[in-house]
Parts: sequence; structure tokens; C-alpha cells
Amino acid sequence: MTVPITRSAHPALLWPGVKSIFGGKYNEYPPEWSQIFSQETSTKAYEKFVEEGGFGMAPIKAEGAPIEYDSDTQGYTATFTHVVYAKGFIVTREAIEDNQYAEVAERRARKLAKAMRVTAETVHANVLNRGFSGSYPIGDGKALFATDHPTATGAQSNLLTAADLSEASLEAAAIQISKAKDSAGLPIASRIKRLIVGPDNVFNVERILGSTLQSASESNNLNALKSMGTIPEVVVNHYLTDSDAWFIQTEEEDGLVSFWRRKPTLQQDTDFDTENARSKSSMRFAAGVGDWRAVYGNAGS
Repeated sequence: MTVPITRSAHPALLWPGVKSIFGGKYNEYPPEWSQIFSQETSTKAYEKFVEEGGFGMAPIKAEGAPIEYDSDTQGYTATFTHVVYAKGFIVTREAIEDNQYAEVAERRARKLAKAMRVTAETVHANVLNRGFSGSYPIGDGKALFATDHPTATGAQSNLLTAADLSEASLEAAAIQISKAKDSAGLPIASRIKRLIVGPDNVFNVERILGSTLQSASESNNLNALKSMGTIPEVVVNHYLTDSDAWFIQTEEEDGLVSFWRRKPTLQQDTDFDTENARSKSSMRFAAGVGDWRAVYGNAGS
């Protein structure tokens, strides 16, 4: 049910003398989803990514024997279906007329814009937050992070062995990623692009990657992660919900993708009968993953 903002909702705004009105002027984090998702525009109801199969290794050909021919069959399909997100507010004419603090009315539009921004951030972050759950399968029918992604040559994994963020767990992740294969079972030169962590791991990751020597060690051993530049970039996302979880994004294309059908818009009008002022904002987009090899996940211990 839509409830208009009336004079009784903010009685303090009807009289002058209030020194300050707080709660609507907080600083915001800069956009974070766009740091890890590639952004595309769309003109359709949905978009599709289709996996292309490859050729397997060549067998030995005996003298006089025919050549073995291979086929590059289609793999799984990832579908990005656009969803509309919308919100608005209504203010009575009397509440507008009697309001003694114009800046409060102006902030309502900014608060609506913030609500839309945080919604977009949350939707994008949930691709990772829900990535360990089979209730949110990707195009191949598995959770985003799984040990049994089906391929023509058997199951493959982008689920890292459960462990809290540490030098050892990062090295293990780098080794696993270096062994990645395509759908035909051939090695691919998968390289780490960035590490994605939540705010709970900010100081931990600085100690691990910022030190020339091994962290939490009395030895004088080199910090191989730092000297080899294994982790080129670290991104902190404040919309991740699991304090232990962390993620590694690789350089593979068509991984985390955001398709925008309609960017957020603000519209305003006045209802003829009630004289209420109405403001609304809506957006339409889809966030998801195409190639699961583009991101690896660790749920923590």
C-alpha cells in the first residue's frame, strides 16, 4: 500500500527553529559493482552467452590409416534476463506548502537515487554471495562455484578449497587457476586479474600482499605473492555478505557481466485529484556470469 508523506510524518518540519536535521547526509562509497563486472547495453528482453566447444588433442595416425575428425559442439547457454527495479515516494501538497526546510525536500530525490544505487550494488554482489548455493545455478545447471562443472571431457572446478584468506590459501588458489582447462580438456593460460574481498579482510589482505617478506613469520623468506606480482589488484566490495568468503577474478572474457536495458531514471508528476506530488525511479538490467572460468570462489573455513 502506498502511503503519502504527510505533515504528520514530519511535524518538526512545520516550524522554524530546528538547528539540524540529520540522517540523510551520509557519505557514500563510490560505485563498486562496475569494478568487477563488465558493462554492456542491451536492446532485447534478454541476452545469451553460448559456450563454444574445442578440439581435443591429436592422436597418433598409423601409416595408411584415415585421419580422425573432431567436432566443436555447442556447450551450455547462459541467459541474462532483464529485471525491473523501481521505487518512489508521494508527498501531499500540504506537506510541501508547510515545510519550512527546503533542503529536506531536495534530499528526498537524492535519497531515492541512493536507494537505486544500493539496489544495483546488492544485485551485482549477490552473484558472488549466492555463488556457493545450488539454489542459484548458472547456465550449466551448477552453482557458480562448483567442483563438478560438466564439460565434454569431465568435471572441472572453480571452487577453491575452503580456507580463510592467507598467504598459503592464495598460493593454492593461484596454482589451481594455473591448471585451468577449456571444455575440450586442453590447458588455458588463465591469469589472475584481481582479488575481491569484503571489508572484514581489508587489513588481512594488506598484511599478506603488502609485505616484502612472508607475513606472520619469523623467517626471512621472500613473499612470493608480492615479488611475482601474482595478485595485480585488490578490490574491496562492501556488499559481500560472508565475512570469510573471498574471490579471484581471472582475465577470461565473458565472465561477470552486467547488461543494462535501462539506466536509472527519475520521473515526477502531480496527481490531478489529490494534488499529491509523486516521484519515482526505475531501472532494468541483468547481472550474471557467462564463463565460470573467469571467477573462482572460496567460502572460507
